[in-house]
Amino acid sequence: MGASQKDFENAVSQLKLLTQDPGNEAKLKLYALYKQATEGPCNMPKPGMFDLINKAKWDAWSALGSLPKETARQNYVELVSSLSSSESSSQGKAGADRTHSEYKGLLVSSEDGITTITFNRPTKKNAITTEMYHEIMRALEAASKDDSAITVLTGNGDYYCSGNDLNNFTDIPPGGVEEKAQQSAILLRNFVDCFIDFPKPLVAVVNGPAVGISVTTLGLFDIVYASDRATFHTPFSHLGQTPEGCSSYLFPKIMGSAKAAEMLIFGKKLTAKEACAQGLVTEVFPHSTFQKEVWTRLKAYSKLPPNAMRISKQLIRNVEKEKLHAVNSEECTALQSRWVSDECVNAVMNFLSRKSKL
Repeated sequence: MGASQKDFENAVSQLKLLTQDPGNEAKLKLYALYKQATEGPCNMPKPGMFDLINKAKWDAWSALGSLPKETARQNYVELVSSLSSSESSSQGKAGADRTHSEYKGLLVSSEDGITTITFNRPTKKNAITTEMYHEIMRALEAASKDDSAITVLTGNGDYYCSGNDLNNFTDIPPGGVEEKAQQSAILLRNFVDCFIDFPKPLVAVVNGPAVGISVTTLGLFDIVYASDRATFHTPFSHLGQTPEGCSSYLFPKIMGSAKAAEMLIFGKKLTAKEACAQGLVTEVFPHSTFQKEVWTRLKAYSKLPPNAMRISKQLIRNVEKEKLHAVNSEECTALQSRWVSDECVNAVMNFLSRKSKL
């Protein structure tokens, strides 16, 4: 039996009570189902290419085709119920573990001389939202000043990090795409600068696949440990974009220009073993023993004299710090122009369209 009009109205009210953002993909589905349930099939003119938000909404609604209003109403009620149940479950699991409630997309903890920053969007493959970029910068700033000896970045769930959340591209300010590109370039430059300037030993514990910015910044870490299930992918050309994270400079130095080009220009995905052989990864561990082996080693490192480690890192890194800042600035300038290009906009919208159909 289908959902009644009253069930539908209750679901509309229930949606307003949710405290967690269900994500852009779910919001587009909700929008499309609501419009289909109340107005029927989409008969609105298609928005222009650069009106990314309304185009995404139009695509989601239009994709429902001739779905009957009653079916759309039922699907809407079921989706809201699912989101509500998921939120109640996550709140129950969280319970008293709210010591770092200032972070929405991260878990941050300090223990045994180690500050651990964990990407914490496992259901979204730990994709980095705009808000998370600010959170990571705040977490790194705090870690640089706390009592810990070393700082670790890792991921919660199966992924280390799937890179930039491409739904960030749909959040267009009043100034349009050009203003968005400028804001994003400034944010990215500041984000990468935090890694360049980080004063303590910085370790990546890559527990699973890594994509985009989470790969390119690895050249700025002091150690990169990877599970044998990890992969490393930089599909910039596929999205009409160019490298960032100082990878255009550091990757050729680390792995040679030919191997770097294969990754950064042609988007070749490396296995953990390949990444280790090319110098991007320090060591690879069997997934079954990965956490135990890595954390045993890191706890031993954290007991080393912290000032000696800081000074050693400074001697190693300071020679090229000015160069890295210059490279970072140049990469961000290139990306700013890429983000407003038809080539990039079309590639990103095609990617988001394919995702919405999965």
